Amino acid sequence: MKKLLFLVCAVGMLSIAAFAQKANYSGTWKLDAAKSKLDERMRVDSITLTVAQTDKEIKVETASKRLPPNDAPAGAPAGAPGGGRGMGRGGMGGGDGTTTYALDGKEIKGEMEGPMGKMPVTYKGNVEADGSLKLSSSRTFTGPNGEVTMTTKETWKLSADSKTLTVDRESTTPRGANTSTMVFQKN
Repeated sequence: MKKLLFLVCAVGMLSIAAFAQKANYSGTWKLDAAKSKLDERMRVDSITLTVAQTDKEIKVETASKRLPPNDAPAGAPAGAPGGGRGMGRGGMGGGDGTTTYALDGKEIKGEMEGPMGKMPVTYKGNVEADGSLKLSSSRTFTGPNGEVTMTTKETWKLSADSKTLTVDRESTTPRGANTSTMVFQKN
């Protein structure tokens, strides 16, 4: 009986491991804003993710369009007084551009452009037993009011047919924490 129980547990663990290895997030994903629950500070019109995944890493290219702030004059361009100002780099865990995460839990150090110039950023990724991804980024820089730390934690999950990607995101900044659930459809 003990041998049978051990065998059943071993097969179950191998099945979970096989699923985790087969979860592939590669492809082009477009935000479905109607199905998403976006934090009001995100102010996005659209987000497109282009994802390339190997056994060791995942590379995420993010392209987003921002909505103008509520107090922006009609037609004010981004960067103009009262226009789409100071929103920083938007999107998944660090902004428009390309981010690479190791999938074994190791940290990757990099730099990104910030409001005060280049700042160091640490990226970390891990594949969970259920096939979901845990991605995080952390950046600390010195601003006019002292040291500032911003963190983003994301959990990525694929639907059973691998056509829908759900990203639960928690961001913490000096302005406080916010959460969003973003739903993407595969192109």
